[in-house]
Amino acid sequence: MEEKLNKLFCECIKDFNSIGIDILNDKKYGKINISISKRNNKRYGCCKQEKPDKNFKITIKKGMKRIIRYEKFELHNIEISPWVMQLEDDIIKNTIIHELIHCLPYCNNHGEIFKKYAKIFNEKFEYDISRVGNKKKDFEKSNIEFNENENYKYKIICKKCGQEFFRQRLNKDFLRKYRCGKCGGKFSIL
Repeated sequence: MEEKLNKLFCECIKDFNSIGIDILNDKKYGKINISISKRNNKRYGCCKQEKPDKNFKITIKKGMKRIIRYEKFELHNIEISPWVMQLEDDIIKNTIIHELIHCLPYCNNHGEIFKKYAKIFNEKFEYDISRVGNKKKDFEKSNIEFNENENYKYKIICKKCGQEFFRQRLNKDFLRKYRCGKCGGKFSIL
């Protein structure tokens, strides 16, 4: 699996180079490490950033508080979830490109600059880079059976519209505090 990840990572680097971004330039973008996550997360992947570049320090004042944020880092550790490696190559590449965009300065969130680069890749290479993925659609595209409730203890159903979702843990006041996002109805737990 590690070999497949490295092969697809190299293909993604070529796509970056073809639009004029040498993402492996350590001085300009920082060092990038990629690996398969040790944990089986719900998310597709993540980019953990370390060693902030002091030249890209931004201080934001909110009321009496000052928030310090860094827009460029010297080390990026990209982790891809193991379940993603079972999917089609284009879905894996889509995840890798998404995480590589986070390595660019001012892109460590899903703001306007991130969206600009995502749009470039979506138009030029026909990727489908977005803020979040659609697991069900990706599993169907890869001809793998999707079992949403496999690792969950609780099934929650909206009494009003019938929407279903699953949770591993529940807040003790879940039924009292939360309502359906679609219709505002109350939940029941199975």
